[in-house]
Parts: sequence; C-alpha cells; structure tokens
Amino acid sequence: MTAVAETSAFTSRTGGSRQLAGTGALLRLALRRDRVMLPVWVLIVAGIVLAMPGSLEQTYGTGAERAEAMRSMNANSSMRALYSPVFGDSIGALSAWRIGVYAAILAAVMSLIVVVRHTREEEETGRQEMISAAMVGRRAPLTAALLAAFVANAAVALLVAGGMAGQGAAGALALGLGVAGTGMLFATMAAIVAQLTESARLAKGLTAGILGAAYVLKAAGDAGTEDGSSVLTWLSPLGWLENIRAYAGERWWVLLLIGAAVVAQGAVAYNLAGRRDVGMSFLPTRPGPAKGRIATAGGLAWRLQRGSVLGWTLGFLVSGVVFGGMAEGAADIVGDNENTRDIIERMGGQSGLTDAFLATMVGMLGMIASLYVVASVLRLHGEETSQRAEPVLANAVGRLRWAGGHLVIAFGGALLLMLVGGLGLALGYGKDLGPIMGACLVQVAAIWALGGLAVLLVGAFPGAAVGAWAVAGVCLAIGWIGPALDLPQVAMDVSPFGHLPKLPGGGMAWAPVAVLVAVAAALVAAGLAGLRRRDLIS
Repeated sequence: MTAVAETSAFTSRTGGSRQLAGTGALLRLALRRDRVMLPVWVLIVAGIVLAMPGSLEQTYGTGAERAEAMRSMNANSSMRALYSPVFGDSIGALSAWRIGVYAAILAAVMSLIVVVRHTREEEETGRQEMISAAMVGRRAPLTAALLAAFVANAAVALLVAGGMAGQGAAGALALGLGVAGTGMLFATMAAIVAQLTESARLAKGLTAGILGAAYVLKAAGDAGTEDGSSVLTWLSPLGWLENIRAYAGERWWVLLLIGAAVVAQGAVAYNLAGRRDVGMSFLPTRPGPAKGRIATAGGLAWRLQRGSVLGWTLGFLVSGVVFGGMAEGAADIVGDNENTRDIIERMGGQSGLTDAFLATMVGMLGMIASLYVVASVLRLHGEETSQRAEPVLANAVGRLRWAGGHLVIAFGGALLLMLVGGLGLALGYGKDLGPIMGACLVQVAAIWALGGLAVLLVGAFPGAAVGAWAVAGVCLAIGWIGPALDLPQVAMDVSPFGHLPKLPGGGMAWAPVAVLVAVAAALVAAGLAGLRRRDLIS
C-alpha cells in the first residue's frame, strides 16, 4: 500500500469532525475567489424571473387575454415541449410557466460550475494536494464547494421569493425554492461526477449532458400531455419543478422529492470522496499512443474537443427541427394579441410573422452557439492552467500552432453548428432551405466576435479569461429578455447580435456583418500576439 493510500485509509477511519476540519476556511476562500462570478450569476438568474411579470402584464393586460393565452399554449404541443404546460392564468402562474424552467437551468449551470471548480478542478491543477498538506479534512473541500453552491442558490431563492411576493407569497416561495432546489440537485450531481472523472472539463460536460437529457425528457413528456403527468416528465428533475405548480395550487410535497434527491446524491458523493486518493478518480483517463493524426497539434485539439463538438452538433440539429416545426403555427400561437406580435417582431424584424418567428429562432441559435465558441476557446486556458500545455510546447510545436488547432475547432465548430441548426430549421419547417441557411450564416459574424474577445482575454489577459462567460451571458440576456422588456436600441446594441440584419424576411445589410468579422479578426490577432509575448501560467 502506498503512503498516500495509507494516509487516506487512516483519514477515513478518523472521526467525522476531523474529516470536515478546515471547511469554514475553504468556504471563505471559495466565496472570495467567486466574489464576482457568483453575484453576477445570482443576479442573472433572479433578474430574468423578476423581469417577467412586467413584460407579461404588458402582453396580456386582461384576464380574458391571459385565459386565452393559457388555452392556446396548452393546445400547442410544441409550446408545451419548449416551455411546459400552463397551470393558471394569473400573472404569477404565467411567469412561472414562461421562465421557471429556464431559470432553473441557469441555476443548475451555476451550481455545477461552482462545485466542479472547487473540487475536481482544484485536484487537477494540484492546488488541492498542497491544501491537503495542512489541517484540512478529507471531505472538507467537497463540503465547502456544496456550501458555496448552497449560498448562491439561497440568494436566488430569497431574491425570487421576495421579488415575486407581489404576485402571491405562497407562489413566490414555491417558485424560489423550486429554482434553488433544482440548482442544488445538480450541484450534488456534479459532486458525484467529479468523483468519477479525472478531468474538470469532463465533469462539467457530463453534468451538463445530464441536464440536457433532463430537458429532453421533460420536453418529450410535456409534448404528450397537457397536465405534466407523463412518466417522462416525472423522470426529469426539471419536470419536478413544473409540477410544483407555483401560483396554481402549489404542490409542496414535490419540494420534499427534490430535497430527498439532494440528500441522497450528497450522501453518494461523500461516500465516493472518502474512497479515493486526491487526484485520482473511479473512471481514470484511458492512455493511448500518440500516433496518426493525434501526433499533430490540430489532431490533439480535435481529440480533446471532438466529444463537445459532436454533442453540440446533435443538440443544434434537434433544436432546429423542433423550432422549425413550430414556425408554421406561429400565427396560431400569437392569435390576435398585438403585444405578443410586437415582441416577436422586435426579436425577428418587421416582416411577416412566420419569417419574424424564424428570425427569432435563428437568433436564439446564434446566441447559444456563442456559448460554444467561448467554451471552446477557453479550453486553451484550461490546458495552460492545468500545465498540460507545457509538455506539448516543449516539443517542436510553436505557441501559434498549438493555439491554432484549438481555434480552428472553436471558430469552425461555430460555423458547423449554425449550418446544422439551419438544416434542422429547414427540415422542421419543410421549406425555405436557402433563406434559412443564409440567415444562420449571418449569425456567425457575431459569434466570431465574441469568440475573438475570448481569444484576446486568454492571450493577453489570462487572469480575466473567465470574464468571457460574463460577456456572453450579458449578450444572451439582452437578446433573450430585451425585446420583451422593450429595451432601447442603445441597450440592444451592446450585443453584437443587435447589429445583424433580421433574416429571413428582412433586407440584407453587409456592412455590419463585415465590421463584426473584421473586429473578430483583430481581436484574435491581438490575443495571439499577447500569447506569444507573455509567460505561460504555471
């Protein structure tokens, strides 16, 4: 038995208090490290919920309009799949229907990032081994990570419950606890995955994949039933959230189901954490010889990112088909409600309603693709901080060649996603392949601009590289809720997507597209120049 294993065995036999020694100090460290990221996430998650009642009051001003909206939404299987069934016609119930699931998804993403960052990522970079040399218990890092996630989700619950109390205290509390509970459920899920995998990136990817599967299950179940009673819906934690039925006869016992799942998953994570050595995993990375295409820098980049590219591509194809299938019924969804028509036209341009709806869906795909390009570019930063870049660059591989392999995957992958998403839209809609594909290609200019910013941060300002996520999140929020809130054009222009022509249906404008491509190229060049001149992070 090795010395590390002997130490681990001794630690596992000691008392529970010793296993948690140093938890408070690690929690303070985690909150200090995330003092910018966590408040931004919390404000985004809570903000999109609190902004919804005002928007809905403008859209559905009377009880009759809300009742008709509820009837039409529940009668449309595509809308039920995209959001969820509507269980009440009050402003609070419509707010929970419109944004509840998506707020929970954002809370889940926030939680998995926090937990993996302070567990597996610390081990991967070697910092955890140094910390463990002090008076730190074996399960203290995991406990501190889960407590940090709890603090963030508790803040979300307080803001949502307090901000929505005007629509009804019981419904506000149920919605806030549901969103926060879903976040904690995926926090404990990420804690389990972090014990199984040897890579922080893989841990995040697998947990995000489980989150995506949960959404697919919920969507499939809701498409088949109007009351959320499908078995598929109940198999999804996101389905549990909708079945809390905030503002529509709250089912408090569903919160107990979420709480039980959090406790059970937490217990599994703690058990696994006590049975492995620091830096090890239950599913170790499979070694393999560097031969064939993997012997090149580009081949290595593809090997590292191919799973991500394939997963995103499949997701865009499915999403495109679903969105395209909804386009033909856009007029039926909107009905005679002029406010809803105005929101869709503000998002998709002043054209025919079907074209405006398609343009809206194209814009949504573009904004989501920007998350891919940021994640892919930041893989460079991850390779550098984990010290895996040093052995590669110690060979006959220059920095530009090493970075170029990852950037080809990032920018080329974004182009591929929009092509596949456009193909899915055309297949779902059943026509207009050319115009839809052209509209998707136009989005690439804005996506590349955000990718270029990420390259600049990684290359010239590596300490602020994580800020690329904040910029992408702000652009997503502006494009998502800006039209519903009727934000002024100055605010909409903060996002590069606000400068693009609204296609299909609108007129093509080449100037903003060319400017955005030029900006992207300049940012990439500046980032690569910075990468060549600075020292590697060690």
